[in-house]
Amino acid sequence: MPMQQDKFTFYRSDTLLGVGREPPARSLIAQLGLVPWPTRVAVLIPCRNEESTIGKVVSDFLCILPAATVYVYDNNSTDKTVEKAALAGAVVRHERLQGKGHVVRRMFADIDADAYVLVDGDDTYDASAAPHMLNLLVTGQLDMVTGARQGGGQDAYRLGHRFGNQALTRMVCWIFGDGITDMLSGYRVFSRRFVKSFPALSSGFETETEFTVHALALHMPTQEVATNYRSRPAGSQSKLNTLGDGLRILRTIVTLVQHERPLPVFSLAALILAVVGILLGIPVVGEFFATGLVPRLPTAVLATGLVLLGFLSLACGLILDSVRRGRREMKRLAYLHFTPIDTTP
Repeated sequence: MPMQQDKFTFYRSDTLLGVGREPPARSLIAQLGLVPWPTRVAVLIPCRNEESTIGKVVSDFLCILPAATVYVYDNNSTDKTVEKAALAGAVVRHERLQGKGHVVRRMFADIDADAYVLVDGDDTYDASAAPHMLNLLVTGQLDMVTGARQGGGQDAYRLGHRFGNQALTRMVCWIFGDGITDMLSGYRVFSRRFVKSFPALSSGFETETEFTVHALALHMPTQEVATNYRSRPAGSQSKLNTLGDGLRILRTIVTLVQHERPLPVFSLAALILAVVGILLGIPVVGEFFATGLVPRLPTAVLATGLVLLGFLSLACGLILDSVRRGRREMKRLAYLHFTPIDTTP
């Protein structure tokens, strides 16, 4: 049974105050039109070997969201990441399976909250954007708010990473639907509905792709917010491999397309096979009508086989599309099993 946490009072401002804390002045509440509601917020930070930045990241989020609980999930660090995170006030836990996807899966399974802030531990994201993102999530009854990265220059956002992100984002938008500009952002706010219905099947950095496709496939209400992005501080090194992780993300997209759009994929394969088979078979059929003979028997057999494979591919697409519909219905039911955040004051 998950540990029960106290309800927090969240104000529509840049401050998150816990029960028993002094709320903003009444004049400020009246001026900004702030309305409180109960919510539990968990800040989730997956990290490995981030001793130079993790303390600041934890402190920043505890300062901007003082009633939230900050969880740092260490992924086999060999430096002082664990000590620095605990000293800064985070709840430190461990995941032995290497890879961000494994860490996200563990965090989503372990932590019980109403809203989740997921951020990297490298101090490249702006903690001050979290209250606004939480406001949008709760007031708009959204399931995911993504911090779209802006600024930082070439040092923060290398040209290869930027180009790869744009190319992969456009590919996903073309296949699954528009509405995203930064698919690989590591700064997101989730609802409980999203977290507890997310399958989390990937093992590495491709987990961000899964976030986006999961939301688009189930037509969840989402939104993007422009957030500042800055360079890593001195002594902090990126774990992202531009080519290797880019290929893994591309492979994940292809796999997700196959799973979520089987009919178009197999229909395209069927069309290609049928067209090639027909083109090979036209001369054979023409010669048969002219002479009554089939001298190019191997070509005739090949053409017949390709056309049959085309029909078989189309049948597989129809069957898998029915299976996909059933899987999507089950995902939707799992999503609806959890109630949205209560916004009643």
